[in-house]
Amino acid sequence: MTPPLLPNLQSLPATFPLEGAISIEFQEGIPIFKASNIVQNRIAALLAKQQISPLHPQEEQELDSYEEIDDYLSFLNRLARNILQNPNNQTV
Repeated sequence: MTPPLLPNLQSLPATFPLEGAISIEFQEGIPIFKASNIVQNRIAALLAKQQISPLHPQEEQELDSYEEIDDYLSFLNRLARNILQNPNNQTV
């Protein structure tokens, strides 16, 4: 079976902090990667602004980049969960 491809990250948002951007929590002994509160607050601010008025193109791109990062982290979480729960069957 072909190994799964990682989601493609084109770039990181300019507002993405280089330190403290990702947190790791344990759920049932499995490490789960999440965006930090700082990143989650920025996403929430962009989404709230989007409800009131259209975002500037740079903000739209920033929000799109955060969505790509979320996809990437979700993939890593699925991969870690599947490997740790099924050590003999390392597929996603």
